Amino acid sequence: MEARNFITAREMVSDDSWLLTTMNGEPRYEKPPLPTWLAAFGGMLFGFKNLIALRVPSAIITLILVLFSYRFGVYFLKDKKQAFINGLILATSFYVVFAGRNGTWDIFAHGFMIIGIYYIFQFFSSDEKIWRNALVAGTFIGLSFMSKGPVSHFALFLPFLIAYSIVYKYSNFKKKWLPLVGLILVTAAISVWWPYYISIMDGETARAIADKETTAWQNRNVRPFYYYWSFFMQSGAWTVVAFVSLLYPYLKTRVENLKAYKFSLFWTLASVVLLSLIPEKKSRYLLPVLIPLAYTTSFFFMYVFRAFKEQMNKYERIPVYLNFGLIGLVGVAFPIAGYIFLKDNLTGFYTPFAVTSIVLVLIGFFTLKYLYQRKIQLVFYLIIAFLMSVTTFSFPLMNSFLENPKYNSLQEISQKAATEQIPVYMFNIQSPELVWDYGGKVPLLHSHALEAPKEAKFKALVMIGAKKSLEKAFPNHTITYIETFDLNPIDDSKKGYKDRLRTDMYLVAKN
Repeated sequence: MEARNFITAREMVSDDSWLLTTMNGEPRYEKPPLPTWLAAFGGMLFGFKNLIALRVPSAIITLILVLFSYRFGVYFLKDKKQAFINGLILATSFYVVFAGRNGTWDIFAHGFMIIGIYYIFQFFSSDEKIWRNALVAGTFIGLSFMSKGPVSHFALFLPFLIAYSIVYKYSNFKKKWLPLVGLILVTAAISVWWPYYISIMDGETARAIADKETTAWQNRNVRPFYYYWSFFMQSGAWTVVAFVSLLYPYLKTRVENLKAYKFSLFWTLASVVLLSLIPEKKSRYLLPVLIPLAYTTSFFFMYVFRAFKEQMNKYERIPVYLNFGLIGLVGVAFPIAGYIFLKDNLTGFYTPFAVTSIVLVLIGFFTLKYLYQRKIQLVFYLIIAFLMSVTTFSFPLMNSFLENPKYNSLQEISQKAATEQIPVYMFNIQSPELVWDYGGKVPLLHSHALEAPKEAKFKALVMIGAKKSLEKAFPNHTITYIETFDLNPIDDSKKGYKDRLRTDMYLVAKN
């Protein structure tokens, strides 16, 4: 997905095509262009080989998501400390970290949507600044649509509306109906203009793509209804406590703001249920669920902070000991376990390994110490420090596994093609990573609707094992193998090796 997005951004700039978006020269209208514009600006400023520049917009919107999650928490939780705890939980949840580090567009949709939700909550609940809240909410709900269509509207905004209607009710709309109309009009104007433009300029292609996407929702990656029921595990380090926070019969008598707890809980569960209704399911689609889940989990933490030392019985403490004790043990055991696991790959990585080991051992030791002493707030902040340290220090160690002696990039092919005046085509494939690595558009040859190139000879990139299909498509040509390109960062003997990142190049010449 990241490669697709960045290819589209690159072609926006190279082709000066900012509205009729393309990927490898072919229309790509599946996703609205707002995040792609931001990546394109990064590429214009720092070059399209600078992945950091292309990924920075995702990092920024993730930070905005966390900050507005905090602001929204302050507003409806009425407790700055709990809002701060919620923000830390959200910022360190597994899929939020993942989305913030990669150039995928889901995080933009949900980041803009949480801002819209923050203002529309004020619109519903307060008689002050009605027009400001309506228009700002409409603007950001529209920007969410411009980031990834109705994804966040269905997975985050609609569950919010359901939860609000159950807990807070909708009332006193006599003087709000006109601002509400304004909100809807602003949302519609921002959301609809680009799809409308596409339908006018290239309607037939847009309809074909829409039909294809609809079919994919129904037939691709189909999973059973209960596939998302382990959603709390996507919070990573908070898995156990997140699960406990969902136990309403247990927690309803232990939270101080029951109404707000019910709201965040219903918001979380409504999001999971609605996502479960869609046949196509992927674990990364659970990203919006983590936003209300962080609020829900914060209620359990506030109870734990108050009661862990004296009021909670030994059975209530088990989930806390389990969740944080395991993390503490991981930190203490990291040098030994890490060396056993990495010993064959540590050459050149001893310094980051040593730094990581020292930091994690110290955090792990004090986590276990304070857990034993029942100083649970200190334990919580140590877990935050643990997760930050893992991201900062241990992630570079992953590079110790990246070794593929057959690695061969396509980056120099386009230059050779210009020098040799022999064009390069892709045959039956459009693996986005290959197109991205090539550095420009690669014309695509479809065997089922093939128009042979006009050149007497050309080069064809063909997926491994597909030479016979190439020979069948060009029976009156001499086909000669040139070389293999392999973009896998690991060799083919390891798990995770992907055949789609490898391609053979052939010279195809007319007889």
